Amino acid sequence: MIFLKKVPQRTCIGCNTKKDKRDFIRIVKNKENEIEVDKTGKMQGRGAYICDNIDCLEKAIKSKRLEKSFEMQISNEIYEKLRGVMIGNKE
Repeated sequence: MIFLKKVPQRTCIGCNTKKDKRDFIRIVKNKENEIEVDKTGKMQGRGAYICDNIDCLEKAIKSKRLEKSFEMQISNEIYEKLRGVMIGNKE
């Protein structure tokens, strides 16, 4: 019998779709309340997951899902950084 390692499931904060953790972009709030994009998936802090899709990011911004997840105000600068990461992945 072969046992396959179960891949953790996460939910997108934009479209509410459940997928494998590795299919998402992870956004992290660390102890200093800094928000960063976690490319490794291993950074310390509270994480939120979003599809690699501008539409999901726009939905998350409009509904303030990221702010609710991290219980803090999110600056436009951070949203622009996320847009840059998503657009950069497409090129």
